Amino acid sequence: MSPVRESGPTAQATPPTGFLPGLKAGFYQGSRKGIRGSLWICRILVPVSLAVALLDWTGWLYALDPIFQPVMGLINLPPQAALPILLAIFTSVYAAIGMIVVVPFSAGQVLLLAVFVTIAHMLVVEGLIQHKSGINLMKINSIRLVTAGLTVFVVSQFFPGTETPVVLPEAMGFHATLLDALAGWALSTLSLLLKIFIIIMVVMIALETLDVLGWNKRLAEFFRPVMAILGLTPNVASMWVAGTFFGLTCGSAVVMEEAASGRHAEDELERLHISLGINHSIIEDPALFLALGVPIFWTVVPRFLAAAVAVQLYRLVRAARSRYGRRASSDSA
Repeated sequence: MSPVRESGPTAQATPPTGFLPGLKAGFYQGSRKGIRGSLWICRILVPVSLAVALLDWTGWLYALDPIFQPVMGLINLPPQAALPILLAIFTSVYAAIGMIVVVPFSAGQVLLLAVFVTIAHMLVVEGLIQHKSGINLMKINSIRLVTAGLTVFVVSQFFPGTETPVVLPEAMGFHATLLDALAGWALSTLSLLLKIFIIIMVVMIALETLDVLGWNKRLAEFFRPVMAILGLTPNVASMWVAGTFFGLTCGSAVVMEEAASGRHAEDELERLHISLGINHSIIEDPALFLALGVPIFWTVVPRFLAAAVAVQLYRLVRAARSRYGRRASSDSA
């Protein structure tokens, strides 16, 4: 029998009950969101990748080498890596991918870019979300940028030669005709969009199914022991799960609602946001870079470790300041 629904202005849709109805609802809702998300990514990726392909063809892309060489050199990346990094910081991961796919970076360089971009991206939008739910915008964005640079530097020790400047192949760029360059761009972009579409559909269906079946709370309970490793309290487990798995944007509703409830101390929220700022969207972002050949290990493990170290350092600094403040007060007394 169909579930009974109330009539009138107070009527509410009855959530599906049972495993199979939950799977169907999750598949339907995830498919809709997956299609919308894929179209949104397409609107960003296509024009950005086309613009970069044209810059590549004219050779202007490489005129920026002297400007960014010193900064990128500090983290063992070529000067051309600054372009996708800046796009990620001010726009999104998808815009950065649109640039990465048309520039002939080596496998090691793409991997390092993936590490940086997954930590530091959409700093304006995500920074405002975090600012409204427990931490200063400038503080969290500074932490994310510094952590991204340090993490890339550490990971680069496993991949020597990543600082080598990107060299335009003879068959590409300004050596090719414009028609050939555009044809190459079209084929690579279509291939990437197809991979991204498949990945996004699978991810969104899985996430929506978990939500419909009510397994999010179970996940929060399951991950409570992880809170100790990350330097977080069990009280923030549900917010951590929402932000870590769904991302700061998609999980913002849960995070902001909980942060505004008054049930969490300022220190708890700041530690949570440091962890989430560095390590969030651990399903979608690694899946996107998997389409570029980056192993999931490198887009998950370094971020997790960096988040744990950053939170523990924050706790040490805060404890040291507290002890110094108490000592100063006793001395003045």
